[in-house]
Amino acid sequence: MTRKLFVTTALPYANAAFHVGHMMEYIQADTWVRLQRMLGHEVHFVCADDAHGAAIMIAAEKAGLTPQAFVAGIAGDRQKYLDGFHIHFDNWHSTDGPENHALARNIYLALRRNELIEVREVEQFYDPQKGMFLADRFIKGECPNCGAQDQYGDNCEVCGAVYAPTDLKNPVSALTGATPILRSSEHFFFKLSDPRCVEFLEAWTQDGRLQPEVANKVREWFKRDDDGKVSLGDWDISRDAPYFGIEIPDAPGKYFYVWLDAPVGYLASLQNLFHRLGIDMEAYLADPAVEQVHFIGKDIVTFHTLFWPAMLKFSGRKVPDHIYVHGHLTVSGAKMSKSRGTGISPLKYLELGLNPEWLRYYICAKLNARVEDLDFNPDDFVARVNSDLVGKYINIASRAAGFLHKRFAGKLSADLGVEGRVLLDGLRAHSATVCTHLDEREYGKALREVMLLADRVNGYVDRHKPWELARQPGMDAALHDVCSVCIEAFRVLTIYLKPVLPALAAQVEAFLKVPPMQWADAQRSLGHHVIGEYKHLMQRVDPKQLEALFEPPPAPAAPAPGGEALAPEIGIGDFTKVDLRIAKIVKAEAVEGSTKLLRLTLDAGEGRLRNVFSGIAMNVAPEQLTGKLTVMVANLAPRKMKFGVSEGMVLAASHADEKAQPGVFVLEPFPGAVPGLRVR
Repeated sequence: MTRKLFVTTALPYANAAFHVGHMMEYIQADTWVRLQRMLGHEVHFVCADDAHGAAIMIAAEKAGLTPQAFVAGIAGDRQKYLDGFHIHFDNWHSTDGPENHALARNIYLALRRNELIEVREVEQFYDPQKGMFLADRFIKGECPNCGAQDQYGDNCEVCGAVYAPTDLKNPVSALTGATPILRSSEHFFFKLSDPRCVEFLEAWTQDGRLQPEVANKVREWFKRDDDGKVSLGDWDISRDAPYFGIEIPDAPGKYFYVWLDAPVGYLASLQNLFHRLGIDMEAYLADPAVEQVHFIGKDIVTFHTLFWPAMLKFSGRKVPDHIYVHGHLTVSGAKMSKSRGTGISPLKYLELGLNPEWLRYYICAKLNARVEDLDFNPDDFVARVNSDLVGKYINIASRAAGFLHKRFAGKLSADLGVEGRVLLDGLRAHSATVCTHLDEREYGKALREVMLLADRVNGYVDRHKPWELARQPGMDAALHDVCSVCIEAFRVLTIYLKPVLPALAAQVEAFLKVPPMQWADAQRSLGHHVIGEYKHLMQRVDPKQLEALFEPPPAPAAPAPGGEALAPEIGIGDFTKVDLRIAKIVKAEAVEGSTKLLRLTLDAGEGRLRNVFSGIAMNVAPEQLTGKLTVMVANLAPRKMKFGVSEGMVLAASHADEKAQPGVFVLEPFPGAVPGLRVR
């Protein structure tokens, strides 16, 4: 029976580039989706950027951008990672899209109609200097349990204690260093404590749709009193302005907490896709045959196994059928760290020329259906790729294809011989086992099975030695059969590997001159088929390439006389890319709504005036600048900011620690310079 699958991965937070942990999850999900499609099932595979929250709002402010522009800059780089590792989503969207705004509000209103929303007065820390309530991550202080310094507002990284931000000793705002004060505010709560929610979630989390270890963990969150009554804590779903997110209906200045609207992004991305395809999403999800499947990491289980299904259930929507949870990725047994050279940059991996399918294969070879951390070991990586992929699998085609092309014009034999037919029947007999392993996300088992089959084929090659048959008179028929068996076996193994190695499989399809292979094709023979000329399909890993991947970043240069370390060395070519020009400050004025920015009108000798925003308002009065000459970066890409478009950058100097040694000093050339001169 054809399955209908709606599949997602966790939404990446749009404040940074992808890391290798993202790639691991996407490779796992992409492999599973590709298998389902090879089996003829209907799949819609979507994801989106998680674009809201205080962290993004503050990061955007530091960058001098609107949150939307900041997120767009991060999101703009996503595709090169996805394409680079052959990960294909049907749609990639954003939680700041109009679909997500509408869906989040509709779900909330449905929960409110179901009397599952409650408004309460809460006390929380407020930064009087920043003028905003502080999320846990923006409060630091001494751990109330062990006294460790510089701990965040929810848990201690030293002793592991969990606490409320108000329990911290000597709390400070991580944003400004100010001492926060307690203030009261109205907050909106999703009443998970309601008996309806408790009853539903207790059944839903234990009915087999979660992995056993996940179901056991979730069971611990249900509190049972002396009378045996089970309860759950309510969930605070609101945040106060200023906040970048979706405003709560009929509650000005109140916004949905980012984790309320983030999973709604799954539906929003699907709706965005279906709008283009002309499909009714509500009707699609109402179909009981549709399976909703989420791939996530173990750090976000709470949101996906309690809050998300309850939101869906009590807003009258379909609940997830499966939540597939995976562990984290370590390197040589240690937590990843860029500074120690134990981090893996996916982009650097690609830039070094490392084959992306080496990583796909290695990750899948170590993945299973349990919630276990996966360790990347460089020596193991080299051994598995070189031994399994090249030495066992690719070797089969390379040992036979040349003889077929030179001696038989690429035409396969239809006879194959008794031993050859037995070998191929044996490979085909494992189709269901390999398929089941992949479908159940036991990728390691599936690939071990395939490599054992490859061993059988290589044993057949070693017994028949086509290179010796080619030298013996009258053995052309035997040579033809043996080489044809090898190519047929190689094709069957490629089908089994195709979900993991889609780009390599496409190369094999081109070499064999066959259409895109489906799973059922393993049971069929090519017969008197003519293949193309063989070209090498995969190189071995050069350990030196891998060493470069793990090189730690250069140590900081010695401090310059001004007290700040020098930036990494550049060549003259890098310097000449920066076009520095003399510019006259025709006008300087304060920017309404900002305490940091000045709006500068500059004449750079171009016959037009430029608009540039500069973060120097705290140190320089506008009247000090008007009429002065300065130096600007003239070829900097225009940047859309909250207050308008900035068309360059004015150069200024400052101390490394601006708080300890305040002051910004705008560069001013000697008299005689005129607008438009280039600084060389």
